[in-house]
Amino acid sequence: MKRITIAKGDGIGPEIMNATLSILKAADVPLEYDEIEIGEKVYKSGVLSGIAPESWDTLRRNKVFLKAPITTPQGGGYKSLNVTVRKTLGLFANVRPCITYTPFVKSNHDKMDIVIVRENEEDLYAGIEHQQTPEVVQTLKLVSRPGCEKIVRYAFEYAKAYGREKVTCMTKDNIMKHSDGMFHDVFKQVAKEYPEIKADHWIIDIGSAVVANRPETLDVVVTLNLYGDIISDIAAEISGSVGLGGSANIGKEIAMFEAIHGSAPDIAGKEMANPSGLINAAVMMLVHIGLPKHAEKIRNAWLCAIEQGFHTADIYGKGQSTQKVGTSEFAQKVIDNLGNTPQYLKKTEFGESGEIKIETKFKSPENKKLEGIDVFIDWNDDNRNPDTIGEGLKSMTDNPFKLKMITNRGVKVFPDGMPETFCTDHWRCRFIPQNGKAVSNDDVVKLLSNVSEAGFDFIKTEHLYTFDGERAYSLGQGE
Repeated sequence: MKRITIAKGDGIGPEIMNATLSILKAADVPLEYDEIEIGEKVYKSGVLSGIAPESWDTLRRNKVFLKAPITTPQGGGYKSLNVTVRKTLGLFANVRPCITYTPFVKSNHDKMDIVIVRENEEDLYAGIEHQQTPEVVQTLKLVSRPGCEKIVRYAFEYAKAYGREKVTCMTKDNIMKHSDGMFHDVFKQVAKEYPEIKADHWIIDIGSAVVANRPETLDVVVTLNLYGDIISDIAAEISGSVGLGGSANIGKEIAMFEAIHGSAPDIAGKEMANPSGLINAAVMMLVHIGLPKHAEKIRNAWLCAIEQGFHTADIYGKGQSTQKVGTSEFAQKVIDNLGNTPQYLKKTEFGESGEIKIETKFKSPENKKLEGIDVFIDWNDDNRNPDTIGEGLKSMTDNPFKLKMITNRGVKVFPDGMPETFCTDHWRCRFIPQNGKAVSNDDVVKLLSNVSEAGFDFIKTEHLYTFDGERAYSLGQGE
């Protein structure tokens, strides 16, 4: 018997969890359960993360978590429990299959069957933000080479395990050449190790359009955190109903499985909720823990119920519906079909698929050299004339650096800036070594002292490095 952790959550959570557990029991799945309390009740008890400290021990011990949706109270500094669990437990891969079930559930895309593999820990979801001047706020986008490699390798291993033919990478590396560029570069390197799987790349804007309009041309999609969040919702929406989709959050040691929708408190307790999302998440969980035959049995029974037209309110009348059913009634229809296979929809066969293990292989660059420094200053006057800053900084004496340029929101404004360029109160001043001499952090400290003595308020610095001789910082627009 495998012991897992469950949480019934908030809103419709208890109803759909009870429905799912009833199916697992009827299918004789060899599971035992430890239940933990998460969500609104825990938040309001004063635990801002939404999960009690002792529950972490249960999660770490069992290593598999089947989670119903929760409600996060508004305001009060409450943190997203999903983000907390994903980051704390290292659940680096969010896996979301998006499939259409036409004509039984209406969709404009008859042959859509894609899996979105989203990086789960990095990118803008690091949540590191600062207001640096009265007018400018920054958010840090953090992307690591090991993080890129883990998620890309997982996407290819997933494709290999499930008989998928193609992996598509989506980035915005035409603009973010270093962060998204790293992701794309790692993708290209990893793809060489899987010659039997096709690999291609889309810029995320047109890629999102392809997801929305031509999803049948995609198979497995791998992308960064924010992009994955957006396109997985697009894919779920066009598949027919977000109520049908389950997702997995996979880490090296621990995994969490959940429906993709929220807690829907407006229909809680009314026996209206569709339990399909959590049922399909449980199917993914069974494959992950090495019970693919049980997963096939439940998934095929669920497909039978869908094609027989037993539909909950969210999809009733939007395809070939025969009877509107409630939450527990739908679960019973699935139970009644255990052992059956669908007549029209594609039968599910998982083979020997199980937990996917990956290891990172790539080495990081070794030789790091300081080539200069960007000093950001908060400065404002009536005219916002960058020449004033430039002349003030150029007049500094006994300085190991010289001023190369000033940019405002990334656009060069000194020297030789354009008068039409709009400027705010946030200025990047790029310094490079005098006469090409080697510089150190001690020289940086001396530079900052000079900037302060010249009357400027420096608010941030960024070192400019090369790694193994490759420039590792962006040029200014117009530089």
